[in-house]
Amino acid sequence: MEHIKSYEKELAFQADRRKATTEFIKITSDLWYDKAIEVVLFKNQIIDRSVGDIIHLHEYAGEFVQKPISIFDSIEILRAIKDIKLPPAKLDIGKLTYEYHADEGNYNNVKAFVIGKLKSAYSAEEIQPKDVVLYGFGRIGRLLARELMAKTGKGNQLRLRAIVTRGTIDEDILEKRASLLRTDSVHGRFLGTVDTDIKNKALIINGTTVHMISASQPEDIDYTEYGIKNALLIDNSGAYRHQEELSRHLLSKGIKKVLLTAPGKEVPNIVHGVNHLEYDPDKTHIFSAASCTTNAITPILKVIDDSLGIIKGHLETIHAYTNDQNLVDNMHSKYRRGRAAALNMVITETGAGEAVAKAIPSLHGKLTSNAIRVPVPNGSLAILNLVVKNETSLDGINTIVKKYALEGDLVEQIKYSLSKEMVSSDIVGTSAPSIYDSKATIVSDNGKNIILYIWYDNEYGYSHQVIRLAKYIAKVRRFTYY
Repeated sequence: MEHIKSYEKELAFQADRRKATTEFIKITSDLWYDKAIEVVLFKNQIIDRSVGDIIHLHEYAGEFVQKPISIFDSIEILRAIKDIKLPPAKLDIGKLTYEYHADEGNYNNVKAFVIGKLKSAYSAEEIQPKDVVLYGFGRIGRLLARELMAKTGKGNQLRLRAIVTRGTIDEDILEKRASLLRTDSVHGRFLGTVDTDIKNKALIINGTTVHMISASQPEDIDYTEYGIKNALLIDNSGAYRHQEELSRHLLSKGIKKVLLTAPGKEVPNIVHGVNHLEYDPDKTHIFSAASCTTNAITPILKVIDDSLGIIKGHLETIHAYTNDQNLVDNMHSKYRRGRAAALNMVITETGAGEAVAKAIPSLHGKLTSNAIRVPVPNGSLAILNLVVKNETSLDGINTIVKKYALEGDLVEQIKYSLSKEMVSSDIVGTSAPSIYDSKATIVSDNGKNIILYIWYDNEYGYSHQVIRLAKYIAKVRRFTYY
């Protein structure tokens, strides 16, 4: 009989938990679409997530901070947020819930706690929406389009207005573009609608018109003909890397700023969270978001250099194959990359070691790097073999990284993994560019040589870094509470 009673209690608890989660999803949706307030849970996105996803994320949050964080706790915080007036914002409900338990005795009730924690939101500057043009529509371009359209909300931040490609735009081509946006072999279906408007040569994404423009030269386009003004152009075509080439975009009517989704020459190479504040978007007109690997390793290297000091090191990136490689053996301009990508591990070069020094000058000349392309379509791993100045331990270094993942300027960039079973497919769809594998870390007996394993979704995580930088350049960053 006791077993039956216990089982009935478990069923009742599960029902209550799922019911609370349903309310959680509704409030987060209302906050986003009615008030432009985005809620995340320890940096994990919540919009369009299922009941099971939300419950799983709460379990991760509790394990991460080593304190029980349940859906019943966070729903209380959410109700309080809904009841107060706030400007557009991005709020981490996991951090707020954690801090509420830590500060419980200092506040009379949940609402007083929320008001106290978010009071600085009222002094946040008002933001003006910014038009965005995607120049190129390949792997990164389509992921940027997905994320920009999924997070349009009330349209008070970045507004995707046009996509530029080469070649004729006829009915067949337009439908193929739409189909590639709807469904992706790696990232699955787009959680929205994509239709075509052949008369106006446009995609209708979530009911919003996005013009498809054909052009062979950047300066040939007059974006103002499409109602686009003072726009940020994100060049993901791979055609232009140098300042002189990228400056051609600024000759087009309607373009104000340019952001390159690759390492740039003679332009600032930015890893958002590390060195973006060194460049004033009012004075700088062309930016580079560096590479996916640079964005993966730089936040972790900054943490280690600031905390322990780096003497020297080598990084080896185990990288998913890319469209640059051949499907079957054929000629290629670079050694080894001509061999069949899905059948071989391919040693190749990476400039990530040198690129890090552009964001962290103190590491200039201290790092060597190389890369191995492997037969997976997405999901990569960087191995950092470092010699540090200050002695550390396994627990010591994990504690350092965990602190930076929980608070400070790099919380969007670093995700701290607790899993003993994680493999590359598990990290696909992670918005943080650096996923620190705490269970794989190795520290030598003398505490001076450390080996770190940093996973990264070289497409999705990097795309989110591009969007973070785009928001900074466009000056549409909302009040955030992490």
